[in-house]
Amino acid sequence: MTPSFLIRRIRESDADALFELRTLAGPGFTSLAATDDILRARVANSAANYASKIERPGTDQRYMLVLEHVETRRVVGLAAVKACVGETPPFFNFRVLRIAQASAAAQRRFDTEVLILVNEFTSCSEVGSLFVRAENRAGGIGRSLAQARYLLMATAAQRFAPTVVSELRGVVDEQGRSPFWEHLGRHFFKMSFEEADRLSATTDNQFILDLMPKYPIYVDLLHEEARTVIGRCHTAGEGALRLLQWEGFRYDRVVDIFDAGPLLSAARDTLRTFREARRVEARIVNRVSGGARGLVATSDIARFRCCPTVVDVDGDVGTIGAAAAKVLGVGAGETLIVWSSQHAI
Repeated sequence: MTPSFLIRRIRESDADALFELRTLAGPGFTSLAATDDILRARVANSAANYASKIERPGTDQRYMLVLEHVETRRVVGLAAVKACVGETPPFFNFRVLRIAQASAAAQRRFDTEVLILVNEFTSCSEVGSLFVRAENRAGGIGRSLAQARYLLMATAAQRFAPTVVSELRGVVDEQGRSPFWEHLGRHFFKMSFEEADRLSATTDNQFILDLMPKYPIYVDLLHEEARTVIGRCHTAGEGALRLLQWEGFRYDRVVDIFDAGPLLSAARDTLRTFREARRVEARIVNRVSGGARGLVATSDIARFRCCPTVVDVDGDVGTIGAAAAKVLGVGAGETLIVWSSQHAI
């Protein structure tokens, strides 16, 4: 049976498809909140990085993946990995700290929370930009697209940092209104959430250092509408949050400075898909007997392709169907990278 979807490295010809996905993703999807020219430049950068000989993560290295419907060849989803964040431009967040207040004279003691501006995640890799068109989200394809990012890392681990982070979109309504921004950020930046989000996506973020308050912000002084969304993700991101937690990411009270969405982090080598991925020799048959559903990817990052399919792993050999091999563009005896629940560690 031919796989329905292919996950592959982005090509410059995919830029127009990203413009359509940008419209569908809506406000607050920072990685797509850029002009057409900037998005085209990012696609070109990504395509060049796949083809380059790279031995260490760098700040200008972005790896974009697209989800392609095999039958129609239509791009219906997007995911990405940034090799290194936090250096240029800075990767600002709020850390939510709990501090104790006490007075012996007043016989009072209580805990309160404050927001501190930080740039803690310097030189980490970041996974993000996960989006699939609504009509294509059935059958676990979003999970496959998310996992493909870690198989991409497994093809050339030296290109990615030992720590990986992921920032989820916070609570933003259909009109693009962020409660957190309206009751905090707007007072200091004097601009709309959409404008701040666009500047964050397209500049060196110096404007954040220029305008963001330098002192702790007491959460209790914020409007209740803002307090209640701190650390919460957008409803459209709840599935992505569960996938990140399944991989091993954890929320450690760090949030986005604009919409207060949660930031999660994990050690790269502990991520479930990365850790359980295996290199095997391809064996191709007309129809796989036995085996289990899994993900199969090429081992060469320069021509990265991945698809969900049935695979039977036996020792150092991975058996896949001829239809899947055709979609991946691989032949018998080639090295594949496989993740399968059949042999999960």
